[in-house]
Amino acid sequence: DDSDSNDTFVYYDAAPCHNPFCPLFQRVAPPFLAATCAAAALGTGALLVALAKRPQAWPQSRALVAQLALGTALFAALLPALAAGIAWGWHLGTGPCRLTHLLWHWSLFAQALLVASGSCGTAWARWDPRSRRLAAALWAVALLLATPAALVSGVAAGTACVRRSVDILAPAYLLHLALCLCLLLLLPAGLLLAALAVPRLRASWAAGAGLCWLFLGLWAPYGAGLAGELLLHARLLEPTCGSFQRFDLALGLSEGLGVLHCGLGPLALLLAWRC
Repeated sequence: DDSDSNDTFVYYDAAPCHNPFCPLFQRVAPPFLAATCAAAALGTGALLVALAKRPQAWPQSRALVAQLALGTALFAALLPALAAGIAWGWHLGTGPCRLTHLLWHWSLFAQALLVASGSCGTAWARWDPRSRRLAAALWAVALLLATPAALVSGVAAGTACVRRSVDILAPAYLLHLALCLCLLLLLPAGLLLAALAVPRLRASWAAGAGLCWLFLGLWAPYGAGLAGELLLHARLLEPTCGSFQRFDLALGLSEGLGVLHCGLGPLALLLAWRC
């Protein structure tokens, strides 16, 4: 949330508007992020140990699972800094704030691309030069796609590291929003339709491979929430105090749901291995 709860927002129809979301967010987010980070550390550690001890027992490609674990670890490693910034304010400056958002979205986009590539074809069947080139390309593309997230983030009110410090209709933010919608909303929808239409792709859900879709399912509501935010601020939906308050709560819950992937994802992969 980029504004104080006692501010009067000029884009609300009624004035003054007092949004109670910020105090709630500042109270709930730090312990939630800390608990999620701890769960992610335990789950990822157990996943890597299982991957090393019994590599032949995995239904998915070891290379794909290892990279998903790497993406989860990178995502979870950023949560303590974000939790501390929410609880006590961000005092590290704009550069580290933008770097944090760059790495956050890099891990997020890389996992989306890895899940998509693992759901189509047999690219990860063996860890050979072809799959290594694919891995390098996916991580490089994900870093490139995450760059707009760093450009639009920044420090607001002196001590708040926010995901959007520019106008919502700024070209850089619209590019970032379009990339989020493509990777978090349109990509899972397209993969789902393709899997339902093509039996060969539907067969890839067997033996626990469909658990990788947990990531896309958890983040899809957040992608829809970002689209709703644009519609509200662009006044394509009725911008009232009540609509903004309900939307802020829905967007916060959907982002929290997505963050859970770094704790639930390793556990789901371990469950597939045990079964």
